[in-house]
This record gives sequence, C-alpha cells and structure tokens, in this order.
Amino acid sequence: MGVITLVRHGQANSAATDEAGYDRLSDLGHQQARWLGEWMRDQSEEFDLVLSGSLRRHKETAAGMGWSEPEIDPRLNELDYFNLGQALQDAHGIPPASPENFVDHFIEVLHAWQRAEICGNETFESFESRVSGILQEAAQPGRQVLCITSGGVIAMILRHLLELDLTRMAHVSLPILNTSIHRIHVRPVGTILAGYNAVPHLDRADRAHAHTHY
Repeated sequence: MGVITLVRHGQANSAATDEAGYDRLSDLGHQQARWLGEWMRDQSEEFDLVLSGSLRRHKETAAGMGWSEPEIDPRLNELDYFNLGQALQDAHGIPPASPENFVDHFIEVLHAWQRAEICGNETFESFESRVSGILQEAAQPGRQVLCITSGGVIAMILRHLLELDLTRMAHVSLPILNTSIHRIHVRPVGTILAGYNAVPHLDRADRAHAHTHY
C-alpha cells in the first residue's frame, strides 16, 4: 500500500493584507516546521518522493522539516484568496472578511468563483484540475510521498476523495492547522482518506500556543 502524506505549511504572516506579504513564515511557523521534522525523524518516517509547492512558505516549511531540496511542483500552491476576495468586492460589493465572518466569506468566495462570477490568477476549474492532477500522479501503490502544501489544496483533495460540495469543502478547510498532517492510503483499486488534521508534534502542554490556523 502507498501513502500520500499532506502537510500544511507553518504559520505565515497572518497580519498581511496581500499574498506577497502573507507568503513567509513567522518565527512560530519556523518552529512548528522544526518540531514536525523532529517528530517525523523520531518516527523513522521515510519518503520515496518529497514534493513542495513553489511558494516561499512551502519551501521554508520543507527546509525547517529537514528537506532542503524537495521537488518543486506549483500545482501544490494555494488558491489566491486575497485576489479572489478583492474580485468579490469589486463584483458584488462584499467587503473583505473579518475574523467574525471569515467562514461565510470564504464560502461566498468559493461559490462565486465556481460560477465564474469572479476570477483571480486562475479559474476554479483550473485550480480543481491541477490539484486532482497532482493527486492522481502521487497516488501510486507502494510509494511513500510527502507533499508540503496549503490548506485550500488539502481541502480540494478532500473534496475529490469524499465528493464534498463547496460548503462542506469550506467547512473541512477552516479547521486545518499549521503543519498538520493528513494521510491518504493508496490501494490498487483507489485512494482512501486515512488521517486528517493531526498535529502529534504539537500535542504537548507547552506547545498548546502553537495550535494555529493562520
């Protein structure tokens, strides 16, 4: 049986208001990545292939985990939420999200994007296609693959595996923690979700502060 291990990047610059400003790990994000790498080495985890998105936060997470030269695959890059949020405001007058309404705002963004009422750097169909493509290529029986990516990509993979509608895709996306682990078992007849949002490297009282969503 093969296994695909998905890891969300460490905490990024959550105070940012655009993608360029967001795309770097915080001090805590670097520490989360180091803790995850240490935990994986303690578990003697080995991978036949290590993939990383091309974003800075992905590569910094990979380096912190101990993978200084992963194979870079931009299909693991996050959806461009900042641009999509601006497009939603321009098209429908809906203001940017606040901490209080982020869930509802994210759902509105996804639905408007799928209906092609808004578009950022790519269409919804393009995002869905590239994510399903990397999943299909990684899903080879007998191979252990590590993918360092983002929450929206993980949620889209879950949508594919579990046949989720957009609202449920948003609901599984929002709880995803920084440096969380998600496992997919690859069998000759298909793929099965085997683990979601695990943070064993943070499950200590003195690391409770490191359970972050953004």
